[in-house]
Amino acid sequence: MTTAIGVVITEHIVAGRLQDQRLTGKLLRHPSDTDEPDALTAMPGSELVELLATQIETLAQSEAVPVDAIGVAVPGIVRQGVVEDSPNLTQIKGMHLAEELTRVLAARGIAAPVHIANDADAIAAGVAATRGQLNKLTRVWTIGNGIGYGRWPYVEGVWEGGHTVVSLDPKERFCGCGGQGHLEGIMGYRAMRLRFLDLEPEEVFAQAKLGDQRCREFVDLWHRALAAATASFIHLAGPGRFYFTGHNAHFIELPMLRAHIESMVKMSSLQSFSLEVLPPDDGTALLGAGVSAIRALAS
Repeated sequence: MTTAIGVVITEHIVAGRLQDQRLTGKLLRHPSDTDEPDALTAMPGSELVELLATQIETLAQSEAVPVDAIGVAVPGIVRQGVVEDSPNLTQIKGMHLAEELTRVLAARGIAAPVHIANDADAIAAGVAATRGQLNKLTRVWTIGNGIGYGRWPYVEGVWEGGHTVVSLDPKERFCGCGGQGHLEGIMGYRAMRLRFLDLEPEEVFAQAKLGDQRCREFVDLWHRALAAATASFIHLAGPGRFYFTGHNAHFIELPMLRAHIESMVKMSSLQSFSLEVLPPDDGTALLGAGVSAIRALAS
């Protein structure tokens, strides 16, 4: 029997305890009373680490069975426990998060090894685990404040799919990293707010359905951008199933997305792809964070 604690940081923090790849007990969430997408951006990095440690400590003490591994999933480029960059949580850029969190936990009497993963990779691991497909390629787009691309099994690399260049228009400068023409600069929640200063993203999609021309054109651009990035990964790694999840995955209109991808992928051997939208589920991401930590422990 293997026990792990999974923690996922996206627009919020959620933590849970896992036993043999199953969630057990109550999930902890911060903040608990809001869905504000910028709730964590103003929190200093040291406070964020202390908050993570408090949630982990609470879960570790909830049962007598000791914890074997701790998996923490964060947005950004993660290598060997270091967050090399994180445009949507800039306070953790450059942080040796595994080392820092291990030190804080040790002071609280918790000695389990800490594994840091990209949040989208954790979701891909969770999707694969829930479907009994940990031996198969699983690819996931996470649609939220930022845009993440996750894959399982993990392969060394950056995999910042949200920063895939999908436009050559020099006016496309809305990505949080400052780059031009990025997928996240079109699809990201914050980027949409900057583009439509007079409308919230939800209003843009609602008005598009009512026939507003400006909004309809943007919704088409939004889907074409996602199609372009997905088609690029099909051309690089082959077809297969792509999953879409996250706070804003409900904006996706699958017939429109599929039509755009089909216009971009013309080689017959690459056309056997499938698309599936998954409802946002903290449990899937937590499961993936825990599975990633346990697999890292065994490697």
